[in-house]
Amino acid sequence: MAVVEIVSFGYLHDGPPAAHLTIDLREHFRDPHVSPELRYMTAHDEPVRTVVLGTPGVAALVLATARAVEAYASGPSQGRIRIADGCAGGRHRAPVFALALAELLRDAGHRVIVRHRDLDKDVVQR
Repeated sequence: MAVVEIVSFGYLHDGPPAAHLTIDLREHFRDPHVSPELRYMTAHDEPVRTVVLGTPGVAALVLATARAVEAYASGPSQGRIRIADGCAGGRHRAPVFALALAELLRDAGHRVIVRHRDLDKDVVQR
């Protein structure tokens, strides 16, 4: 099985990290930041995870990304597979997505490393 590195990030902090596959969660999935009760929470908080994972299309995208990782893993190279997933601030959608993807990939037998580049940064005022 492959070694998979997943980096969640926020586009408002800096550009995406180098990756084989970059998933942009900004435009098609509602941002929990718009809800005042969720704005200062993060992916560590159950209400945020529930909202993000309950958003139509998110679970399907997690599954599709896992299938893409399997395609990379089936190639002749034994190198690390890097996945970057980003949202606006990097505190809600992207880290929840990264954790869900990591769980799926670990269940499939991959060694997974998850890093949240911007999760602990201050909320971006916008």
